[in-house]
Amino acid sequence: MKKFLIAFLVLMGICLGLSVGAQQLTKSTGDTGSKVLNLYNWGDYIDPTLLTKFQKETGYHVNVETFDSNEAMYTKIKQGGTSYDLTVPSDYMVQKMKADHMLIPLDKSRLTGMRNYGHSFMNKSFDPGNRYSIPYFWGTLGIIYNDQSIKPGQLAHWDQLWDSKYRDDIMLIDSARDIMGFTLISQHHSVNTTNTPELLAARDKLNKLSPNVKAIVADEIKMYMAEGEAPIAVDWSGEASEMMSQNSHLHYVVPTEGSNMWFDNLVIPKTAKHFKAIYAFLNFMNQPKNAAQNAEYIGYATPNTAAFKLLPKSVRDDKQFYPSQKVLDKLEVYSNLSPEKVQQYNDLYLEFKMHH
Repeated sequence: MKKFLIAFLVLMGICLGLSVGAQQLTKSTGDTGSKVLNLYNWGDYIDPTLLTKFQKETGYHVNVETFDSNEAMYTKIKQGGTSYDLTVPSDYMVQKMKADHMLIPLDKSRLTGMRNYGHSFMNKSFDPGNRYSIPYFWGTLGIIYNDQSIKPGQLAHWDQLWDSKYRDDIMLIDSARDIMGFTLISQHHSVNTTNTPELLAARDKLNKLSPNVKAIVADEIKMYMAEGEAPIAVDWSGEASEMMSQNSHLHYVVPTEGSNMWFDNLVIPKTAKHFKAIYAFLNFMNQPKNAAQNAEYIGYATPNTAAFKLLPKSVRDDKQFYPSQKVLDKLEVYSNLSPEKVQQYNDLYLEFKMHH
């Protein structure tokens, strides 16, 4: 009986140890109970004071983990072992995650404030009917220029980038879809074409741009342009906004023949656990005042038209980042192409980079 009692006490001790260990493991992964929300977001992509406000209003603590690319986010969630409640993929990645059964449909009956979003930003091709996603921020691909070298109005078309007077003047963001995309637009083709002759023609035209290209770079493009290292760049509107905040001589233009329109979106991955917290947060971010505050902090364009009305007039009237409907009508969202076509885009773009 004594041996049995000792064995029982040892067993209880082991169980207690395992329980404590499980609690510690849960804390280490950010899932500290029912009063939390685990958000997987891009770096510095939400006003931290909004997280504090949300916590005070609802009692839900937000754990934030960040990623630096759609592909990194996709891979981590796909591999499993995470407990993210919300994440923020771009347009084509929403389509990919949906196709791979990695998302939970939105329960529209639990959402408020959805009427605040403009029709131009809803029901896009990557998520018809917004079954899985709520737009978070949006923007465009365009041309940044320095008015110390380029006169306002001098650059209004993609084709002008090939002008020999811009030799060694242009920096390009290192992105296959974007660089191939604006070249396709300049040839009156879709940024989502799967037509091989059109893609080869775009590659050939890109090769002719090489003499004008000073560098093909990633995030450092912001620093280079802010410091005046080149008079022209091709980059996204959000990046342009950050450059312009550091250098008043920089300006941004969306070519009149059209461009890419990108979206970052809030979605619920299959790893989600805290649904009360999820819908509390989505409804909180749908509120115009909160969405406007977030847009002012981030500097990207808000799809929440009720929030847009609360922004300073100088922001609302800035056609660089809030273009007219005429321009919006010419913008194209990237589709999630087949792996074979994605590889073809990448291979042709790599040929251009090697040619350069």
